[in-house]
Amino acid sequence: MASAASAPPTPANLKRIVAASLIGTTIEWYDFFLYGSAAALVFNKLFFPESDPLVGTLLSFLTYAVGFAARPLGALVFGHYGDRLGRKKLLVLSLLLMGGATFAIGLLPTYATVGAAAPVLLTTLRLVQGFALGGEWGGAVLLVSEHGDAKRRGFWASWPQTGAPAGQLLATGVLSLLTATLSDDAFGSWGWRIPFLLSGVLVMVGLWIRLSVDESPVFKQALAHAEARRTARDAEPEKMPLVSVLRHHWRDVLVAMGARMAENISYYVITAFILVYATTSAGVSKQTALNAVLIASAVHFAVIPAWGALSDRVGRRPVYLLGAAGVGLWMFPFFSLIDTGGFGNLVLAVTVGLVLHGAMYAPQAAFFSEMFATRMRYSGASIGAQFASVAAGAPAPLIATALLAEYDSATPIALYVIAAAVLTLIAVGVAKETRDRDLTEVESPADERPTAAPAADARTV
Repeated sequence: MASAASAPPTPANLKRIVAASLIGTTIEWYDFFLYGSAAALVFNKLFFPESDPLVGTLLSFLTYAVGFAARPLGALVFGHYGDRLGRKKLLVLSLLLMGGATFAIGLLPTYATVGAAAPVLLTTLRLVQGFALGGEWGGAVLLVSEHGDAKRRGFWASWPQTGAPAGQLLATGVLSLLTATLSDDAFGSWGWRIPFLLSGVLVMVGLWIRLSVDESPVFKQALAHAEARRTARDAEPEKMPLVSVLRHHWRDVLVAMGARMAENISYYVITAFILVYATTSAGVSKQTALNAVLIASAVHFAVIPAWGALSDRVGRRPVYLLGAAGVGLWMFPFFSLIDTGGFGNLVLAVTVGLVLHGAMYAPQAAFFSEMFATRMRYSGASIGAQFASVAAGAPAPLIATALLAEYDSATPIALYVIAAAVLTLIAVGVAKETRDRDLTEVESPADERPTAAPAADARTV
């Protein structure tokens, strides 16, 4: 139930907020996914040349996984200050960190130039990327969720989620263009640097747009309420957001982590590991595999808002459960289609997989935002999402590649994703529906004596 105290934003203002969040997340995900694609295509040769090709790919994906390890730290730091200082300031900082690290990767010397220092530098910059992305997601979806119309929150909050396929589309598109126009020697020598250096230009555009938006009115309202409490004689000292999350919302954090298992693992198997599987096991060229991911990412981008809108009508849980079950059931057909080596089958396999993934990813933004009260929302949503990434997305390509090397079969990989889907079905199945939650709750969970900010505070923002 929306608070009467919180007036809905004008359509023009809401669209500007959505655009700022979408463009920012697109750039951040472009940077992050660009690394994943490069790890599958060239980093094994450039930074681990003395290894067996498949072992080199494993080492390359290991540096890819390191970025996920830094995401929980980013979630803690950005979540804490985002709940204290505001969403906008931290989103600007995350964009600068991510863009700077990605640009620097484009300037790195390779193993042939500096030896073992090359993979060390690469890993360090990957850590910075992960740290920045750990703080980006929560702030971007909250900025939209807290501005948006409560009746269409699922739809509006799903737009920052389209930044993932948009970033994947942009990263894959740039790499596909380069591999199509450059020889393998030219791409391996200098062509791979171009998409990383392009990030510098994209960040400038993103900053210009992101700096133009207003802070979340719900956060301003909560901040004013906190100030009023601090001036009261009987007020208790304000707790750190992390402490409040662990005290009031630990069940929600566990639900969010469980919900991320199938969503995160399936996504990286479908979009990153496929570049390894299709080229090594199915005999597909890397250009063909990139093109398939490119087409599927465009469809993924288009269906996410539709799934978000559906979650406004039927609830977050039913849509999420549909996606988790669908991804699990699709895994065996997914690999069977790839094994044919046909381009049409490859596109079908990836597209259906990403459409089903979108049924989880679209309502996730509103679902996680609605779990937590305002003064701990950035921390709670970020911690739940990013801590799960360490166990889910981080090792997914690595585990899938290791299973392929060990068994020379896709069956164990399909079972791995199915197991993740079962975990997500259990987590979301036991969760409460959040569609009608009031985001103006300041201090307490929705099911425990909610403390709403007074209407007078809301009129001042």
